Amino acid sequence: MAEVSWPTPRRIATLSVHTSPLEQPGTGDAGGMNVYIVEVSKRLAAAGVEVEIFTRATSSNLPPTVEMAPGVLVRHVTAGPYEGLDKEELSSQLCAFTTGVLRAEAAHPPGHYDLIHSHYWLSGQVGWLARERWGVPHVHTAHTLAKVKNRLIAAGDRPEPKARVIGEEQVVAESDRLVVNTGFEAQDLITYYHADPSRVGVVQPGVDLERFRPGAADRARFGLSERDRIVAFVGRIQPLKAPDVLISALAELRAGGTENVTVVICGGPSGSGLDRPSALIDLAASLGVLDSVVFLPPQTGEGLAALYRAADLVAVPSYNESFGLVALEAQACGTPVVAAAVGGLVTAVQDGESGVLVDGHDPADWARVLERLLAVPGYRRRLSAGAVAHAARFSWDRTVENLLRVYRDAVIEHRALITARVEGASCAW
Repeated sequence: MAEVSWPTPRRIATLSVHTSPLEQPGTGDAGGMNVYIVEVSKRLAAAGVEVEIFTRATSSNLPPTVEMAPGVLVRHVTAGPYEGLDKEELSSQLCAFTTGVLRAEAAHPPGHYDLIHSHYWLSGQVGWLARERWGVPHVHTAHTLAKVKNRLIAAGDRPEPKARVIGEEQVVAESDRLVVNTGFEAQDLITYYHADPSRVGVVQPGVDLERFRPGAADRARFGLSERDRIVAFVGRIQPLKAPDVLISALAELRAGGTENVTVVICGGPSGSGLDRPSALIDLAASLGVLDSVVFLPPQTGEGLAALYRAADLVAVPSYNESFGLVALEAQACGTPVVAAAVGGLVTAVQDGESGVLVDGHDPADWARVLERLLAVPGYRRRLSAGAVAHAARFSWDRTVENLLRVYRDAVIEHRALITARVEGASCAW
């Protein structure tokens, strides 16, 4: 990617309060947002834009700063106790976190940061205040929206609190630009949060096409049988992601006489899933399919790509996804995806070409789709080719190019606003 020029910001303050880009996706609160921040930051730096990422320190052993990549600095901000705070409790520490962010800027000459990009509503609250203090534009990416999550909530899951809804409404109203993953998400912001359409920009996420690519399946690496058909779930273990739907669908398959199917659950408990970390094991045991379910810890780098290649299908049964990076990564490896027809998954998966979209979360419906795909290898091979072609349309370089356009527009508009204010003040004299 070529170096960028004016009016592109020289240095960006990226805010990620509740989860660090250094954490392993698939555990705790780390997920697609972490991947997004890491991939975008590295490519912004390669294009000549310095990035400083502010995140809450969760251990006293963490150094104040860590160079994540050339031109990308992670700043650990002390805000509240290092451990024992759930994401839902972090709003009480936003004042402390904001103070840490403002102090970091105050240690430099004025104008150290040219733009703020906040991720998730907690960070948006901090970005809103820093914007006023520094006099720079504020770009916000929500990643998930409380009103949308509450409309599509999983049975038994906890709804998002009113405080978050209010916080999101404030951030939407006060941000200079709102970056969303798809046109569907843009419409959600406009419909449910009354966002100004002119301030909403669609920038699709990407996929690392060098890491996630077709290759030989190494099932022995994960202790998986060569004779079984493998359906994999990758993500945080929580009701929102609906891995229980996949296990229940496995029971439906077995009841219908379909054998030699193994479901792989790769991830760690998160969110309300922490309430019952063994819930999936208990469910599989109660349905009599525990012998056909393999639980794996979150995988990193090549290990994750190897798991995608080892699977015949990857399932993404989430109740809501702003995009669904897992679906894109799996397809880039040549593995068809079966996904719920919700949110960004409708964009991430090309129905009938790179995978299959399923309406609803009835395990019987999922079992019928899985059975059809598993029974016809030729159909899977056609979808596999389509999956690779579909994923190739997405890249992080393209994401950053489009994001830079949003940044430039925000900077130009902000400078014009300042100029208008100065001229207006002069005319008043």
